[in-house]
Amino acid sequence: MAQTAFKAEVNPYAKEYYVPGYEPAEDDLICAFKVTPRPDVDLIEAAAAVAAESSTATWTEVWSREFVDLEHFKAKFYRLDGNMAYIAYPLDLFEAGSVPNIISSVLGNVFGMKAATELRMEDMRVPLKLMETFKGPGFGIEGVRDMLGIHDRPLVGGTIKPKLGMSPKHQALVAYESLVGGMDAPKDDENLNSQTWTIFYDRARYVLDAVHRAEAETGKKKGYFLNVTAGDAEEMIRRAEFVKANGGRFVMIDFLTVGFAALQTLRNHCERLGLAIHCHRAFHSLFTRPKNHGCDFRVMAKFARMVGVDHIHIGTAVGKLEGNRTELGERIETLTAQTTKAGGGLLFDQPWGHLKSTFPVASGGLHPGHVPFLYEAFGKDAILQFGGGAHGHPGGSRGGAKACLDAVEATVQGIPLEQAAKDSPELKAALDLWQGIEF
Repeated sequence: MAQTAFKAEVNPYAKEYYVPGYEPAEDDLICAFKVTPRPDVDLIEAAAAVAAESSTATWTEVWSREFVDLEHFKAKFYRLDGNMAYIAYPLDLFEAGSVPNIISSVLGNVFGMKAATELRMEDMRVPLKLMETFKGPGFGIEGVRDMLGIHDRPLVGGTIKPKLGMSPKHQALVAYESLVGGMDAPKDDENLNSQTWTIFYDRARYVLDAVHRAEAETGKKKGYFLNVTAGDAEEMIRRAEFVKANGGRFVMIDFLTVGFAALQTLRNHCERLGLAIHCHRAFHSLFTRPKNHGCDFRVMAKFARMVGVDHIHIGTAVGKLEGNRTELGERIETLTAQTTKAGGGLLFDQPWGHLKSTFPVASGGLHPGHVPFLYEAFGKDAILQFGGGAHGHPGGSRGGAKACLDAVEATVQGIPLEQAAKDSPELKAALDLWQGIEF
């Protein structure tokens, strides 16, 4: 490492951190940021500030820089395409197997810097050497299919509605009706945890008993995604252990609100317990929905697969939540491909190494009439979740669940829903009630 005499001074960030023409190394982690500079700050300087402050720099030169090989450790802003800045980070900046470390590094202080009025991470390439330090899903798509014995169609699920206010016994009743009607695995919603009127352990016991009764009645394997989200990771693990002890196959977690370290801890325990993890993405839109500030959800989906969730909500394009068809396809590619290919909003090829794929979940404002679009968008490997679009059915939760399953089975066989409805009064009632609903 070359030694140079320290000179106390303040230099533009671009002097050292803008390296046009740099060719990223195979082991670099690469980020693409959409940068909106402050009116009196040059775009190149603002982007260089992002590279500097997310790696080795501070606002002034410091004497202790002589102890650091800056050429090795600094991030390099190497390309500008419009207002999209590409920054390469050397592998040695990151701790193995730690999403929190990556986030603290590249999504940390930079979003509050005055040099940029808005900053949005559009995509990230994690080098294979770093990717291989993550465990990925414990079960993945094929493992979850094996759990339920379903290999030829999308899985059918649904959120119990109303989402809040039901006693554990009533929750279990609605779950039972849904399962007997045809759902593979209903679920809790994001804010159903362990309130006074629905203590988790009571709800889990009643609901899992309903699952076992539905299995005995139908002769089919069933599941239920019980939300183990809690105020600390130790309690989350206790809840997961209770699910396993009572014959459950799945747990659910609000992965962003509990944090990636808690998620990693839960994932490790769940693999040991033999439980698959269903992820709700509550909280994401706060920072993924703005188009010029925050972080695209495809990056969060990437992190979730790295940590190791088995299924995750990604939107629907046709339901009540934001997101379009193009974004949906990119999220599906990120979760399921062995190598995610660049194209459209996906700015980098992403190798996944040994990591298994994650089930994409469609959820939010869906009804049976949406199934042909969902099957075209997601393909076979998806979990389709119907809340109001099942429980609001004229025939109740049982009739709604049958309508959803009939729609899925008909679509997989290439039968138009209107034709299938001639042999399914439940599907016909659903189409008559909701066919014209748009969000």
